[in-house]
Amino acid sequence: METINWNPAQVDEAADWLKKGEVVAFPTETVYGLGADATNEEAVQKIYSAKGRPSDNPLIIHVSSLSQVNEFVTHIPEEAKLIMSHFWPGPCTIVLNKKGPLAQSVTGGLGTVGIRMPDHPVALALIEKAGVPLAAPSANSSGKPSPTTAAHVLDDLNGRIRGIIDGGATGVGLESTVLDLTDPETPTILRPGGVSLEELSEVLGDVYMDAHLQDDTQAPKSPGMKYRHYSPDKPVYILPEDSVQAEHIVDQLKRKGHIPGLLVSEQSAALLNQDKTVFFSLGDKNKPSEAASRLYDGLRGLDESSATVILAEPYKPLGIGSAYMNRLEKAAEWISESL
Repeated sequence: METINWNPAQVDEAADWLKKGEVVAFPTETVYGLGADATNEEAVQKIYSAKGRPSDNPLIIHVSSLSQVNEFVTHIPEEAKLIMSHFWPGPCTIVLNKKGPLAQSVTGGLGTVGIRMPDHPVALALIEKAGVPLAAPSANSSGKPSPTTAAHVLDDLNGRIRGIIDGGATGVGLESTVLDLTDPETPTILRPGGVSLEELSEVLGDVYMDAHLQDDTQAPKSPGMKYRHYSPDKPVYILPEDSVQAEHIVDQLKRKGHIPGLLVSEQSAALLNQDKTVFFSLGDKNKPSEAASRLYDGLRGLDESSATVILAEPYKPLGIGSAYMNRLEKAAEWISESL
């Protein structure tokens, strides 16, 4: 597998690979995506094979222009146009009714498709050069923490895909918000992400959270809804918000012979006894965007460390904190229920 650095000539090369039905990892503002021609069934199947992804888990298609959206959806409601004007390019995926020559496996057998325009020069240039929308889930082994660097992609998918474009670390660090607008009267968030409920509500008015975000019996309309996600090999637990209780749990695990891996803010770290622990900073407790951008890197880093168990700090589920907690609760369980 070839890793290439970001420059226009090498994006041309990667676009040629995509035109030939190959799979290429590339950076977006959220996480690294694993791209294939969304109109080529054989190419899209290579995504599922490389990731080990369940076939009923739909993919998001990434576009570089609004004209591409018209090719693949039956209708763009006014609500969708508002979201596009406010949040595109950016970390917001819109689910609409599909049409056109999309590969069947892109949508997981559904009559809808999720579409977004990424806010990253590499991603936009690659899509434009390839001349087709790209089906692009996160470029990791299915269920593992999503990659925020090219090195993460290499760790998971070396030898399984044609290449990686290394565009440095991503910014948001969590996947896009997925907003279902198939019924414009009830805009519904299927997956919280880089655009918050509060931001969407300012544009659309009432916006709802899907009641089946954690329901494993439903056919998923969005990635991240049905299966366990974002989880490293080592056990991950969510600490209590109370610092005294958190300190008690850390000490209790040490007495049992564990080496706790602390995935916490700088403020919380100062309140915990870090002796015989491994620490990965989530940044300033008052800046949840820092925690969001560092979550996956922290889960991966602690998974590769000497820690035997990972203890992660919860954040208030407001703004980007909602997306942070959604991902953390998919990867972990609350430790107060486990000891």
